[in-house]
Amino acid sequence: MEQTTISMENIKVKLGQGGLVLAAMGIISMVLSIFNYNIRLLSWIDIWGSTAGWVIRILLILVGGVLFFLFGRDNED
Repeated sequence: MEQTTISMENIKVKLGQGGLVLAAMGIISMVLSIFNYNIRLLSWIDIWGSTAGWVIRILLILVGGVLFFLFGRDNED
C-alpha cells in the first residue's frame, strides 16, 4: 500500500510540473509571436489562422495553470 501512495504522489508532482511547462510555453509563445517568432514545438499553432493561434496559446496557459495549481503544490495537512 505504501508503494502505491509514493507512486500517486510522484504522478501528482509530474502533472504539476507538466502544467507549469505548458503554461510557460504558452506565455513564451505569446511573447515571441508578437515579434513573429515561435517555439519550434508550437509552430503548428498558427496553421488555422492568427485568432485560432491566440486561442490555443491562451488555452495552453489556462490548462497548464489549472494542472499546476491542482497538482503542483504541496498539500500541507
